[in-house]
Amino acid sequence: MTPAVTRKLTLDEFLSLPEGETACELIDGEAIPKISPQRFHSRVSGELYVLLRQWAQGRGEVGLEWAVVLSREGKTWVPVPDLLYISNERLSSMGDKDGPCPVPPELAIEVISPDQSFRGMADKATDYLNAGISRVWIVDPKAKTITVFIPEQLPISYRENCVLSDELFPELKLTAQDIFESITFN
Repeated sequence: MTPAVTRKLTLDEFLSLPEGETACELIDGEAIPKISPQRFHSRVSGELYVLLRQWAQGRGEVGLEWAVVLSREGKTWVPVPDLLYISNERLSSMGDKDGPCPVPPELAIEVISPDQSFRGMADKATDYLNAGISRVWIVDPKAKTITVFIPEQLPISYRENCVLSDELFPELKLTAQDIFESITFN
């Protein structure tokens, strides 16, 4: 018996797929469903959104599960980060069109779900950096940490009251405690 050969999707074919109840990412020409966030993952994403949205006013846009068109290993890649931040300068190339983010944002944030590993998320962070995203934050609800990935530097993990600040995001100062203090994990 010969295995079935499936044709890889182009970016245009992927973008023309009907919207479903589950977001999909384009990975190696395949539409891969993204796992639907659970309670704590959703709450962490919400806290981050509120904190970043306040800071981003007048600077850019914060997106929740907004697909972004990138390249990975020479192939079109359309991941859906849990959150992203893109400055008005980078966003201006999009105008007022709807659709996936057409350029690498300054920041992609992934919140680790119970079925995901830090190692797997770190690999994805490396892919994001290689695709032109300036910063990647991996947020671990169980460890209550934010690990920041910057090109050509070792990642740095922030916990409790340690202030995360970055010259790329002037005046943004937050701590892991800011995110996790109102969320109870069992």
